[in-house]
Amino acid sequence: MGYHTFDATNADRLENAAERYRYLSREELVGTLEPTDTDVVADLGSGTGFYTDDVAPHVGQVYAVDVQDAMHEAYREKGVPPNVELVTSDVADLPFEANQLDGAFSTMTYHEFASDDSIDELARTLRPGGRLVLVDWSADGPGESGPPTDERYTAGDVVTALDDGNFEIDTATTRVETFVVVGIVR
Repeated sequence: MGYHTFDATNADRLENAAERYRYLSREELVGTLEPTDTDVVADLGSGTGFYTDDVAPHVGQVYAVDVQDAMHEAYREKGVPPNVELVTSDVADLPFEANQLDGAFSTMTYHEFASDDSIDELARTLRPGGRLVLVDWSADGPGESGPPTDERYTAGDVVTALDDGNFEIDTATTRVETFVVVGIVR
């Protein structure tokens, strides 16, 4: 089961480009997601929309999914692109139709929603062949940034969860402090 959510009173920290891009650049995210200009994707744990804004120019629509209305308020204050819709929801109970999404991504939030129910819900809402990009703090990392290491998962943990949840693994990479796992819905 996932751990606590990010404290929305610190939402301004999520807009620090130098810090955020240190662990995941815009180019890496967009390149890994492989979007088309007509794709419908979801940003899982979107927060203030930092990475949502990076993906929005490359797709038809982005659903910015977060469990905290306060994060959506911070995003509204910043300005939401016209092709982004804010959705307040837990990943384990997404308000989307089956096969509605072409792709989904999570940047540094998998540890907050990790569960069999969330993986099952993603497999339901992503179309067959849809891409799920998960980038998060690794339990194998030194813990210099991000949540405590005991609240993190390894890339291997994520690979196992996705494999059990009807995803084929496309990529699984562990870096110094983070991992990248890409699953394709079978």
